[in-house]
Amino acid sequence: MSAATPPASGPLAGYRVLELCNTIAGPACTRLFADFGAEVIKVEPPEGDSVRQIGLPDEGIALFAASILRNKRAVTIDLKTARGRELVLRLAAECDLVVENFRPGTLERLGLGYEALSAQNPGLVLVRISGYGQSGPRRAMPGYGAICEAYGGVRHLIGDPERPPPRVAVPVVDYLSAAYAAYGAVLALLERQRSGRGQVVDCALYEAAFSMLEASVPAYDRFGYVPNREGSRLPYMAPNNLYPTRDGGYVLIAANNDATFRRLMQAIGRAALLDDPRYATINSRWEHVDALDAEIGAWTAARDAAEIGAQLDAAGVPCSRVYTLADAAHDPHYAAREMLLRAPHSHFGELLQVGIVPKLSATPGAVRWSGPELSADTRAVLAERLGLSDAELDALEAEAVIRSRRAAP
Repeated sequence: MSAATPPASGPLAGYRVLELCNTIAGPACTRLFADFGAEVIKVEPPEGDSVRQIGLPDEGIALFAASILRNKRAVTIDLKTARGRELVLRLAAECDLVVENFRPGTLERLGLGYEALSAQNPGLVLVRISGYGQSGPRRAMPGYGAICEAYGGVRHLIGDPERPPPRVAVPVVDYLSAAYAAYGAVLALLERQRSGRGQVVDCALYEAAFSMLEASVPAYDRFGYVPNREGSRLPYMAPNNLYPTRDGGYVLIAANNDATFRRLMQAIGRAALLDDPRYATINSRWEHVDALDAEIGAWTAARDAAEIGAQLDAAGVPCSRVYTLADAAHDPHYAAREMLLRAPHSHFGELLQVGIVPKLSATPGAVRWSGPELSADTRAVLAERLGLSDAELDALEAEAVIRSRRAAP
């Protein structure tokens, strides 16, 4: 932060968040707060958050960290020291939220459980993100997003039925859990406005994953139905699939209701199929999905993706070719919606990053700066929030309780 840094704005301006997180789910959660104006103080160990080692680096700078840590202030405190834990307790007394994603029990062993954190701040909300939650027989087990995707039943549904279930190459469960955790935090803050009391928000990664099986749970209860992999199709919905194009790609076409199905059949010159009883309803179309997909696939295979898109867009049929990141970077709709934006960066000048979700009409979010380097704000934050003098900060650095950029290697 500098004199040139724009002031915080947005619906969360004035709220202060203490982040005790690592890797993806926790930092992604607090980024949502930071994007909408909250002051986020990220506390890292001397070696830094492991997210600084994920993804492609550029000149030794972690590009992923530059995005997921944006709008935050980076403070290095060694929680293995008694004085470091004391500093965290003092910071928590100045905050509205603490967000952590350690394995359950870790904060308590450090003397930083909710009772300790909220002792001087009864309105504090503690958001806890973990693999399996704060209770239950698996509470102490480690669980990354991919592990909890498997335990939550989602991995079983990915891919083709005759092959082992592959992984999705992005951390879906981490980001979904981040959104659930942020939602829970805002609910707790709303309740605090009425009661004045804080509380604990318990968000488990496997539960975020399992929540996506919502449609199948009642069917399992009634029929013992266990869904399986359907490849590129959407189960029990047809047509909703990938279809080949003449130029070697794929388009995804989704006609999820009767009206859209009629428009699709007319657009591809198969209006006669509308009188075929096999395709009269959503259920009957699924029963004959192979034959229906063959009809649509024959039409798409004779055309390039651009032609297919233009024709189905004109007909009001949901359709998209399968985009890459490069496609998104050159797409006018992405540009119009600011889903790829350039943010100030202390080393590169500016850096392309993913845009802000959701869009608020009156109080939108903003990216004021990219993720700071490790220890960049240690002295400034501790001086501002705890009133520590230069001499006190020097002493803490000498004792290796804290680290600042000037002392970093």
